[in-house]
Amino acid sequence: MNGSAIERVFRAAGGRIIAALAGRFRDLSLAEDAFSESCVRALTAWRERGMPDDPAAWLYQVAGRVALDMLRRQRTRRQLAPEQPPAEADAEDVMTADSYVIPDDRLRLIFICCHPAVAPDSRAALTLRLVCGLTVTEIARAFLVEDTALAQRLVRAKRKIADAAIPFELPSPEDWPERIEAILSTIEVAYAKAHEDAAGLSPHAGFAAEMLHLASMLAELVPDAGEVHALAALLHYAEARRPARVDAAGVMVPLSAQDPALWRRDLIRRADSLLAAAVRLAPDAVRTLQARLQACWCARSSLSDPAPWRRIRDIYDELLLVRDDPIVRLNRAVAVAELEGAEAALAELEGLDGERLAQFGPYHAVRADLLTRTGRIEEARLAYAVLLALDPPPAERQWLSGRLGELTSRLH
Repeated sequence: MNGSAIERVFRAAGGRIIAALAGRFRDLSLAEDAFSESCVRALTAWRERGMPDDPAAWLYQVAGRVALDMLRRQRTRRQLAPEQPPAEADAEDVMTADSYVIPDDRLRLIFICCHPAVAPDSRAALTLRLVCGLTVTEIARAFLVEDTALAQRLVRAKRKIADAAIPFELPSPEDWPERIEAILSTIEVAYAKAHEDAAGLSPHAGFAAEMLHLASMLAELVPDAGEVHALAALLHYAEARRPARVDAAGVMVPLSAQDPALWRRDLIRRADSLLAAAVRLAPDAVRTLQARLQACWCARSSLSDPAPWRRIRDIYDELLLVRDDPIVRLNRAVAVAELEGAEAALAELEGLDGERLAQFGPYHAVRADLLTRTGRIEEARLAYAVLLALDPPPAERQWLSGRLGELTSRLH
């Protein structure tokens, strides 16, 4: 059995198992550590004896024993009299019991991690780390912060959950609104990690379908929340384009060059319906505007249809009124380049904080393209080299390497 197959099992079961362990032992850090140890043991056991019939139950039972051992060692170190360990629960009962309104274990744990007692800037990060298994570096890049700062946030968040004795039960529906923003951010970033790999070959590829499912579920659970519908629309539009994102050779195809005939019209119709609800409920919300951007692209029926650059720029202008940040301005610059020329777009790019965006791949991609268009070939080559050093996924790497090769040949 290869390591990638085992890793997929770990990712698929992780959210459910950590949720079950956290509820059983009332300790999030303990649950995380115990699950990690059970994965380490599985790597050896499964390679020697094969994967069990129910790998999730195996991982849960081993993690439960690990957690009990950890608790006993803690009590010994503190020289306390040993307490009666929690009663053993049947793994399948714990992981499949549906006593809550929300029928998905991963979504339950997301709600718990996004408790209002946790600092707002830490809720989504904590959830991405524990529920989705993203690394500190991956999360830090998503939020444009330093690794060390992000790691400190995570430590503080877990300590807060422990010190405040935050319950590990699902909150009542009236308490959901105060957690929704962090939950949406979590789904958004987790999906983005899957989407950034056009070929769907990365360890995070499974997040695409999973986050689409969670966003759809949320739209049903909170039907009056406009941004929930908007996010669900965003994800449906993005997934609809997946069949056209790589060519026959496995090379990434940029959005403007994708053949709309290959897009999934069933997902686009569903996205249109969700967007209509979002526009009705929250017309000026950030995610509604972002979904409108995606709708512009997905309205194309063939490559002969003109790219909607003017509408794209106009919506970005609306978006800047409610969220003026470097990523919005970066994406707007792409439309500016098509409408006003590369020099105008490059001038806007030079006003951004390049140091803050140093680990953000799209910044270097846009900059490299604009430098190429303005004839600054050597600078463009350096920008592509920086981007390649950030280790993009295979399909993107092939496309970027091709562009870099073209520029190199132009210099000789």
